[in-house]
Amino acid sequence: MIYLLALIGLVAVIVLFWKAFGPSTQAPPTRTAGPDDDPDFLWRINREARRGGKDGTEAGTEPSE
Repeated sequence: MIYLLALIGLVAVIVLFWKAFGPSTQAPPTRTAGPDDDPDFLWRINREARRGGKDGTEAGTEPSE
């Protein structure tokens, strides 16, 4: 009878150690990509810069008054 109780205690200790120090079951956190990591966003920004501003001025020039 004492051996059965010792076996149950040993199994309980093993399970507790496995839960405490065993492999993690949580999924790794996902990485949220900002707009500057999106190739389509960067392509659109580059295209708009080459075309000119929304007010009809050329890229890299100041609007005239």
